[in-house]
Amino acid sequence: MKTDIEIAQSAKMQHISEIANAAGIDPKYVELYGNYKAKIDLSLLRERERRAKLILVTAITPTPAGEGKTTTTIGLADGMKKLGKNVVVALREPSLGPVFGVKGGAAGGGYAQVVPMEDINLHFTGDFHAIGAANNLLAAMLDNHIYQGNRLNIDPRRITWKRCVDMNDRQLRFVTDGLGGRVNGVPREDGYDITVASEVMAVLCLASSISDLKERLSRIVVGYTYDEKPVTAGELGAAGAMTALLKDALKPNLVQTLEGTPALVHGGPFANIAHGCNSVIATETAMRLGDYVITEAGFGADLGAQKFLDIKCRYAGLKPSAVVMVATIRALKMHGGVPKTELGEENLEALALGIPNLLRHVSNIKDVYKLPSVVAVNRFPTDTDSEVQLVIDRCRELGVNVVLSNVWAEGGNGGIEMAEEVISLCEKENDFSFSYDLDDTIENKIDTIVKRVYRGRGAAFTPAAKKQIATLCELGYDKLPICMAKTQYSFSDDMTKIGAPEDFVVTVRTLKVSAGAGFIVALTGDIMTMPGLPKVPAAEKIDVDENGVITGLF
Repeated sequence: MKTDIEIAQSAKMQHISEIANAAGIDPKYVELYGNYKAKIDLSLLRERERRAKLILVTAITPTPAGEGKTTTTIGLADGMKKLGKNVVVALREPSLGPVFGVKGGAAGGGYAQVVPMEDINLHFTGDFHAIGAANNLLAAMLDNHIYQGNRLNIDPRRITWKRCVDMNDRQLRFVTDGLGGRVNGVPREDGYDITVASEVMAVLCLASSISDLKERLSRIVVGYTYDEKPVTAGELGAAGAMTALLKDALKPNLVQTLEGTPALVHGGPFANIAHGCNSVIATETAMRLGDYVITEAGFGADLGAQKFLDIKCRYAGLKPSAVVMVATIRALKMHGGVPKTELGEENLEALALGIPNLLRHVSNIKDVYKLPSVVAVNRFPTDTDSEVQLVIDRCRELGVNVVLSNVWAEGGNGGIEMAEEVISLCEKENDFSFSYDLDDTIENKIDTIVKRVYRGRGAAFTPAAKKQIATLCELGYDKLPICMAKTQYSFSDDMTKIGAPEDFVVTVRTLKVSAGAGFIVALTGDIMTMPGLPKVPAAEKIDVDENGVITGLF
């Protein structure tokens, strides 16, 4: 059996100008990055109207067994293309952290991939490096301001802005810098985030233009003064230079699927600390090129889809036409208590115990967000007919159709049944609505998410969180959307509560404002913004020969 990289390397790619031409993009908008990658000039947005139907691909609560959201997204697009539809994919860019760590890349898998797979997973067009440079420029200007006299009266103990690097490096989570004497800076405790957790990433992915990007960057809060007033990037005079570093990174990247479907791969904010979606600009560009746009959101539907719908769609004025809920029987059996080593054996009892996780996510899409959906079962060879039938029967009780997806093995041909169902759903009118009202209080918005989306008893707030809420209200941030930072492995804030837990309380221990991105982050549990490498990192298996051919990359 071929590996993902072997499949990708054996594919015959079209020149990217051919892909652009097939998508109806005038060459004047296309900036080539070699033969198989290009950036699209932002002026295209101003000269075309949005026309596509938007389809969101999301998933059940993730497990180590994997669900295959990106693979399903790509295979669905290729399936729709085989049906003669004008379709464009909009995906996130991979972070180098997971690529060299444990999770893997984000270019799909099997015969449902975007290519050039190695480039997309390694550096791509340099967007993440530009984001890291802009983030670290702001950090350097902040510390220099303090060193040069601290005109803004910034309290070094209340600096909230961290440096970043796009690599899993636990050694950098907490550092002390500015050591070595007076000329080497002001000593203070500091730390690093991985680049995808930087607010600059979230800002770039929610910005609608260069001017909007600059305004959002200027609003970023980097810390507080001795008298507890927020200090922004704009006050430090950093927004203009940061925008200059990001002007090309803001342009979406055009690539192709293995079957030649146009794909815009752009941006990649964490789905915990941020909103977990590709850029607004990439989605908007795609919606001016195709009749159907298929996009995805990170982690399970309680995190990625919730933020896509309540944050991204709210800011960008998007209305999805349909939702695809990806599930695997293997993952559902894990939610039913089966160890990862025993997932290949039929176990209807465990499957029945795990299915409520799927049904809760489907119910949220239908009853909370009022959107039509279809469940896509990403089938594995070990799945039995009895197991498949059980999932179909349980979903039909909710009035939701189930289709089998074989896109990993068959590419677009394995996604035709799914494509037909999605096209049918897109023809139906829907009453899309948000899960909470922006004008509600911060506490009530969080409590509403816990009750309506997670199905818990409600939210509890630590004394520190209550104090922070009062401060956020005083500063006028209380009408912003909420970005919940919690474990991706459970509806609750306890990763051990798998399946569909009930009667739990989610404890919010701290809140911080991402004023540039335009949301309040509510942190629960133990959220890591700088991952570490595993005992045997994926990096140990990656190599390159004298001809530049990469091996071991999945």
